[in-house]
Amino acid sequence: MTVTKIVITGGPCAGKTTAMSWIQNAFSQKGYTVLFVPETATELITGGVAPWTCGTNLEYQKCQMRLQMEKERLFEQAARTMPDEKILIVCDRGALDNKAYMTQDEFAQVAAYVGSNEVELRDQYDAVFHLVTAAKGATEFYTTANNAARTETVEQAVALDDKLMAAWAGHPHFRIIDNSCEFEDKMKHLIGEISSFLGETALYEVERKFLIEYPDISWLESLPNCRRVEIIQTYLKTVNHDVVHLRQRGIDGHYIYIQTIKREVDNNKRVEIERRLSQGEYLRLLMEADYTKRQLRKTRYCLISGALNIDIDIYPFWSHQAICKTKLSDENATILFPDKVKVIREITGDPAYKMSSLAALNLDNN
Repeated sequence: MTVTKIVITGGPCAGKTTAMSWIQNAFSQKGYTVLFVPETATELITGGVAPWTCGTNLEYQKCQMRLQMEKERLFEQAARTMPDEKILIVCDRGALDNKAYMTQDEFAQVAAYVGSNEVELRDQYDAVFHLVTAAKGATEFYTTANNAARTETVEQAVALDDKLMAAWAGHPHFRIIDNSCEFEDKMKHLIGEISSFLGETALYEVERKFLIEYPDISWLESLPNCRRVEIIQTYLKTVNHDVVHLRQRGIDGHYIYIQTIKREVDNNKRVEIERRLSQGEYLRLLMEADYTKRQLRKTRYCLISGALNIDIDIYPFWSHQAICKTKLSDENATILFPDKVKVIREITGDPAYKMSSLAALNLDNN
């Protein structure tokens, strides 16, 4: 049995309701039992429990988070009693969406109230897919008429969309589905991303990689749309041309473990297959490490900039430069980095800067 839990999130009027129908149709046909966890905020607000009816926003958010976590636990419990081999749990918004409606201090209090923390609440989901609000790039389709809990103006919708993306910064599989195409193609893009993540279809990702000047760490850590993650990457021995590595990923003692298989299509296109591991599986697979390669340790800053999900990797053996990369669905898309990210040159396809090459270097001489 495989139980996968994903989040469909997004700004107001982004297409989430329609997306659920597309997901049901697409993955039922692929042999999945698809379970949907309804959006908790809409349930509570339409039932009379809202930030403006509770004593304070904090008290409301405690109620919402507790109900949301309990619903997800029940869905997971029920899923494991089912006889089906492939179960997909789809959450209409996840725990980190709530952060967009609170101060940092309020969110910390809410996380503590449910016995958790930001990293655990974020990384409990296998993948997160953000649908960009119609207020960004498709304003003619923006409406509040089809959701009684939606009250935002276009300007407020744009601001909220930005906050929601910032809340999920740092998740290991966070994908942004924007409005650069017609709505039907937007839905097809979403289905393609989910299919690729599940390993059902091969969706070629275009990764662009750049050598940059060593970034201003204090600036990165001051940004609300940026999160720091500590990563230990270990390469495994393989018998074919695939590149397989393990990652321990997290911060402050809270970690998840991921196995990634990469298959190159050409210099900047590749297929990736990811699998979450238990700590026990991770420790067992470490016994298959390729000892001709070093274990890479890096500090990653996950930055959301516009519709781009940018990773900035800091390595302990470099004090003057770093690597910045982003994944695109269109290899011809324009990349606009923040002004403080100083690009030295593009290194996409340069074998010297592949992670497996860096792991094989004598880093003591760098």
